Amino acid sequence: MPFGLTNGPATFMDMMNRVFKPYLDRFVIVFIDDILVYSRTYEDHEQHLMMVLQALREHKLYAKFSKCEFWSSQVVFLGHVVSEEGILVDSKKVEAVKKWPRPTIVTEIQSFLGLAGYYRRFVQDFSKIAAPLTKLTQKKCEIPMV
Repeated sequence: MPFGLTNGPATFMDMMNRVFKPYLDRFVIVFIDDILVYSRTYEDHEQHLMMVLQALREHKLYAKFSKCEFWSSQVVFLGHVVSEEGILVDSKKVEAVKKWPRPTIVTEIQSFLGLAGYYRRFVQDFSKIAAPLTKLTQKKCEIPMV
């Protein structure tokens, strides 16, 4: 597929979903070209990996070995750390939120709320905490300059 097509990512994602349909939400998560294989045991994992690699081969899709991680007990996937303990926020993302420059215009507030909102499930009362910033994105609301 040529680069630059506006529907390219959606088309590729649709193809990946069709390739891995029997495995999705059982032991595979796919987001565009990122494939996460998860399992309860090493034996299951070996079987799952073989099934995923076979599906790629059957559809003439290839994984770049240098970008693959195998037999990891912890991985960073879509800004989250996934491990046996569960799903956590990637500490690099927490630092990005902490170091975000003070927004001075509405679009900057919206960008910050978008980043922080991605992790709302990890922050108790996120909506209450974000409410003052959300209010500043409304029309006819002035952003205080400090």
